[in-house]
Amino acid sequence: MSPSPEVKNPPELEFGNAWEYAAAPESVKVDIADKYGMFINGAFVAPMSRKYMDTINPGNEEVLSKIAVANEDDVERAVAAAKAAFPKWKRLKASERAKYLFRIARRLQERAREFSVLETLDGGKPIKESRDVDIPEAVKHFFYHAGWADKLDYAFPGRKGRPLGVCAQIIPWNFPLLMAAWKIAPALACGNTVVLKPAETTSLTALRLAEIFVEVGLPPGVVNIITGAGDTGAALVAHKDVQKVAFTGSTAVGKAIAQECAGSGKRLTLELGGKSPNIIFEDASLDQAVDGIVQGIFFNQGHVCCAGSRLFVQEGVMQEVLAKLEVRMQSLRVGDPMDKNTDLGAINSLGQLATIKRYLEVGEAEGAQRHQPSVKLPKRGYYLPPTWFTGVQPSHTIAREEIFGPVLSVMSFRTPEEAIARANNTPYGLAAGIWTDKGSKIFDIASRLKAGVVWCNTYNRFDAASPFGGYKQSGFGREGGRQGLLSYLELV
Repeated sequence: MSPSPEVKNPPELEFGNAWEYAAAPESVKVDIADKYGMFINGAFVAPMSRKYMDTINPGNEEVLSKIAVANEDDVERAVAAAKAAFPKWKRLKASERAKYLFRIARRLQERAREFSVLETLDGGKPIKESRDVDIPEAVKHFFYHAGWADKLDYAFPGRKGRPLGVCAQIIPWNFPLLMAAWKIAPALACGNTVVLKPAETTSLTALRLAEIFVEVGLPPGVVNIITGAGDTGAALVAHKDVQKVAFTGSTAVGKAIAQECAGSGKRLTLELGGKSPNIIFEDASLDQAVDGIVQGIFFNQGHVCCAGSRLFVQEGVMQEVLAKLEVRMQSLRVGDPMDKNTDLGAINSLGQLATIKRYLEVGEAEGAQRHQPSVKLPKRGYYLPPTWFTGVQPSHTIAREEIFGPVLSVMSFRTPEEAIARANNTPYGLAAGIWTDKGSKIFDIASRLKAGVVWCNTYNRFDAASPFGGYKQSGFGREGGRQGLLSYLELV
């Protein structure tokens, strides 16, 4: 049967070795105010600093809105509101706290498309990732921790958990709403109150989440959201009435926060950088593994702390893997984040783009060979083709330092022992991937890798019930799962 005249294949235009597909832009329009204040004690308020900063759409370099810059007085207001709300919130019946978390999750589900568009506009990630990953995963964390709220007495047999108090939470720009959910949901389930500071380049979805807190009737002061840059976060961490600090971000900033909290009695959890190994053995399903390589490093433009940025391939299949990888890379579509066909969107900021480009220059200067597919980049916005390097040595800068972008370093190994030694030869220890058809090998290798999360024949898969965190300079403490509750409770 021939197709009906109405059925048409999407037009394609070949350029170089890549394909450009017909655009399929997201049609939903989201209202964005010209200016945003902070969310303190249940209401949006202007900053006492009277200062605002631009938040920019990295996809086209246009200013989306102006965001308040909190000073020490604003931090004081937010912490005071959280402190005042804490006694009543911790005494609230646990099942009632659970109801608030359930309502937040349900309302976030109902407004999911709106949040997806806002996340993509503000952060540059492809709309299909915001729609299919970020927002659904954020919803899961609120649902999951709602279930724990009235079961904390059973979480740790023989021990009883008490809330800590005011929790200062500082989140990064790579997964703004998801990171907010990772931190806010367990804190509230355990009876704590929160002051959240989102990243300065991606504050819009956290502020939109505050609207949901109002809609569901969350008591004033239970969650407060202040915006600003590094000085704002430093003032929040140093505040004397903060009992718990949770930070996700760079290792350098994490070290500074650890020094500030040392000797203060504050509880601290840090989820920091990574340089995670992705190991492919000769007996792996290579087509599946190549898809795992792409998922591991090019998801979210490589703006992932656990990205599989160091690829180790067993020598016997190295050439086959590289050939398959090159073919797969030609299929990746780079461009407008709001296009539903886009695989790689925009780099989050001009500064981050400059940082990544410096690493590309260093990689070539040290002797590695750069590879990039033929792609047509938009004229405006912060874009970079997906990049992989061959001829990389373990001593090379691109094999040692976190780039936080779509850049893969490819290296080889001969034996499992060599793979393990090379994988663990890093100051980081956040995640790792293993690709093999042998179940016994999976368990053996996984048990010998010094990484907080080890994925087997997959990569970048998350679950709210599974703990996440790292070792060494990747931080300490866990988020998610029963183990993540420990960060927000004092066990007696």
